[in-house]
Amino acid sequence: MEQNEKLRLENQLCFPLYVCSKEIVRRYTPFLEPIGLTYTQYLAMLALWEREVMTVKELGQMIYLDSGTLTPMLKKLEVKGYLKRMRSASDERSVVLTLTDEGRELKKQAADIPDKASLCMKIDPQDEKILHEILNRIISGFGEEEPQS
Repeated sequence: MEQNEKLRLENQLCFPLYVCSKEIVRRYTPFLEPIGLTYTQYLAMLALWEREVMTVKELGQMIYLDSGTLTPMLKKLEVKGYLKRMRSASDERSVVLTLTDEGRELKKQAADIPDKASLCMKIDPQDEKILHEILNRIISGFGEEEPQS
């Protein structure tokens, strides 16, 4: 591919991924607003619904966010009553997150969100499965090495 062709927007893999990501967040928003969550808060709650207890570091690794981004969001979720944050007894540097009863109850309210959001994507289940596998391979490849400048 010629140099000028490489720089065409339509030839960038990052562009359709960016647009899809932005649109998915936008399409989730009407389903999340009634239960009072942002998309990022929803991701954190999904992780907590799976594990119920974890450290901030573990949550950050699961949803690919650093503690500087997580801390204000987790404070808001704690104020809403969905989780508790406590320093670890074994390591004071570590903050442990625990799902509350209200947080468990919220899971019931969110149960239909994945199905509703999936309908917005208009992709057949087999293609969705293939895309999911490809994206997970891309994500796992990011940890291998830093890009060269």
